[in-house]
Amino acid sequence: MSSSTTNTNTNDPLDVLADMSALLSTGLDRETLAICVALCEAGVNPEALAAVVKELRAEAKAASASTSL
Repeated sequence: MSSSTTNTNTNDPLDVLADMSALLSTGLDRETLAICVALCEAGVNPEALAAVVKELRAEAKAASASTSL
């Protein structure tokens, strides 16, 4: 394998994570993913972070539904 092929196949970890996020239809954009990764690297519990994201989404959906009435 040539070095040019290796360089074109090497992706930034955040690019790979963004691709995985899109495949899994998480709805998280690249900036949000970067923030979540930084929080996890800083020691935040990933399960707790996921719970907060789910809760914020539910609140945003409820607020959106109440304003559209």
